[in-house]
Amino acid sequence: MRRSLVFGLRARNVDVLTAAEADMINRQDEDHLTAAAAAGRALLTYNTADYCALHQRWMSLGRIHAGIIVAPQQQYSTGEELRRIMRLISRCPTEQMKNRLEFLSSWA
Repeated sequence: MRRSLVFGLRARNVDVLTAAEADMINRQDEDHLTAAAAAGRALLTYNTADYCALHQRWMSLGRIHAGIIVAPQQQYSTGEELRRIMRLISRCPTEQMKNRLEFLSSWA
């Protein structure tokens, strides 16, 4: 994740924890989602295909997560990505994100 995006989110009082800060670098996707779910955190990823499949698998098993936001990497400028994330946060509070898979492209 771009440092400028993390900085922008934190400047807007969004509680952000990067994979590096969580000591999750080089871990499996399932481990990332499990850790995020245990912490009650939505997960932002650029790995669309794998996380869409992971979301479907979790739903079929009745597992609960705090939300997954997928975005195509480098499609948006930092400012545009930040605007879309903030729009999603403002319209979809934490309790509504439960078990949702959201595409950042839908939040123009």
